[in-house]
Amino acid sequence: MRWLKRLRDDERARFLVVGGINTITGYVLFLAFEQLFSGNYIASIAASYAIATLIAFVLHRRFTFGVTQRQGIVIDFLRFESVYVVMLAVNAGLLIVLVGWWAWPSWIAQAVIVVLTTVGSYVGHKLFSFRGRERSAR
Repeated sequence: MRWLKRLRDDERARFLVVGGINTITGYVLFLAFEQLFSGNYIASIAASYAIATLIAFVLHRRFTFGVTQRQGIVIDFLRFESVYVVMLAVNAGLLIVLVGWWAWPSWIAQAVIVVLTTVGSYVGHKLFSFRGRERSAR
């Protein structure tokens, strides 16, 4: 069980686990909203984004980056959302190119884009969203 402790102690591993849970949640929401919105992939990504980022904020703040203090939560949320707004813009732009211009199926395009935005969001959250916050000892 040493490997499990090493995984738990590795911030990047925690980010990937939380991000994986959130990505699956966001992707399922995207697919559901695409059905609900009759294939409108831009409305679908916006709606799934709104729900998934709230879940992601709570999980990343507490579990990934170990921030337990309540002080600064609003600032953290605004920083967090600013990183995700950039990732949303990248996501929407790439969806327009891949689906609208290159005629990829939206479900394949979104699966590919998720990989790119995951890397971008880790860097943004690590260096910006939760910078300077007191973290719990692991």
